[in-house]
Amino acid sequence: MSNLYEQLVKYRDSDYYPFHMPGHKRNNAAKLDCVLEAVYGVDITEIDGFDNLHQAQGIIKKAQQDAAELYGADETFFLVNGSTCGVLSAISAVTQKGGRLLMARNCHKSVYYAVYLQELKTTYLYPHLVRGYNIADAVIPESVEMILKEQPDISAVIITSPTYEGVVSDIAAIADITHRYGIPLIVDEAHGAHFGFHEAFPENAVRQGADIVIHSVHKTLPAMTQTALLHVSGTLVDRERLRRYLKIFQTTSPSYVLMASIDSCMNLMRKEGHSLLEQFLERRNDFIKKAVKCRHFEIMDKQAVPDSCMQTIEPGKIVIFMRDGELTGQQLYDILSEKYHLQLEMATGGYVLAMFTIMDTAEGMRRLAEALLEIDQGIVASQANPIQAQELIYPKRDEQPETMLTIAEAITQSDEKGYDSIPINESEGRLSAEFINLYPPGIPIVVPGEKIDCKIIESVRFCLDTRLNIQGVEDGSISVLK
Repeated sequence: MSNLYEQLVKYRDSDYYPFHMPGHKRNNAAKLDCVLEAVYGVDITEIDGFDNLHQAQGIIKKAQQDAAELYGADETFFLVNGSTCGVLSAISAVTQKGGRLLMARNCHKSVYYAVYLQELKTTYLYPHLVRGYNIADAVIPESVEMILKEQPDISAVIITSPTYEGVVSDIAAIADITHRYGIPLIVDEAHGAHFGFHEAFPENAVRQGADIVIHSVHKTLPAMTQTALLHVSGTLVDRERLRRYLKIFQTTSPSYVLMASIDSCMNLMRKEGHSLLEQFLERRNDFIKKAVKCRHFEIMDKQAVPDSCMQTIEPGKIVIFMRDGELTGQQLYDILSEKYHLQLEMATGGYVLAMFTIMDTAEGMRRLAEALLEIDQGIVASQANPIQAQELIYPKRDEQPETMLTIAEAITQSDEKGYDSIPINESEGRLSAEFINLYPPGIPIVVPGEKIDCKIIESVRFCLDTRLNIQGVEDGSISVLK
């Protein structure tokens, strides 16, 4: 049990009467018939003895210091507005208005929002596609160095590792390069909060030399939704500037329930992280032994892509690809949900993604394996190649959209002059006024200010035709600048 939670329970059980926020007053007499009533007793505001997240000096400071020690950071901050507020704060802290950011194109949309807010110019790193799977590969360190040589006005680098599909980049090598140029490296490691606790998993990006690392605790560890961590190390990041932006992007009423959830999770990983991951691996291996018997589904692993530049594939990401069969990824996703009551994380045209964590049960994994085998038996072989079509979603290096305006310039123009909503098929040559992306994972196909070409139109049509969850498109129309 975490120290913060223990103190909350102690206060709940005391005779202190709350003439303070929140309005439920730790009293469930309203009879809301809501499971949330159970947490009213420990849901408080910044009162005496409970510290303040925005100027931590007591119990929260101690909890953050413990988390920093656990991950190997100089300093760690609790985030209760999710990783998004960490990304916004990190980029704002290491760039000046109108500066230039080197970023992987497959970064989460929160990175693009930070670019907008800071009015940044962007240079994109376009990872290769993993051959045979057509998903984004790792960021190549040499590509980072080549761009830093060519563009000395770059003030920071940000990449995502692991990617949504679990592809891990060589963080240590990239950090060495950025540091030689005196530039901080930000790693969006949202899906890697469990890294570094077991030898079968990659080391976390903090210990590999990244200057700022963001972890979504809730994504892969047992913590409540919206909980995250921001770690900072080294001397390249202005800590006071970072704190200032954290105060801007974090709520002024941080939830003690969420902070206690983070603290409890850190305590669990400190004491049992290795053994829980060991148990997880045993259950995962049992699942793989069953699932590999499928004829038309394939689970990607590092051994299958020896020529890839990735360090490894995160074991918790079970990416199930369609092979020579009649089903698309979206169709498999729907069948698993509707017939077997198995809710997966996401689907694209060529694959589905299931996330395994230390809290998955052997029964849950067994159900998924048996469902896949049963579905596989009924599939008719086909010449269709869903994986080949998958490349429509991930632009190649030689198919980069043409940037005509920065994101900030495009949105400002849209605000001032308005925009047109036109059918996607009539948009070639126009400038996008909106982000268009699949969600999840939230990686843009096109961003405001980029020229729409036939490749983008084809990508959007593919997403619509395969019924993928695409944002920024409504009734087949998109927003373009006047």
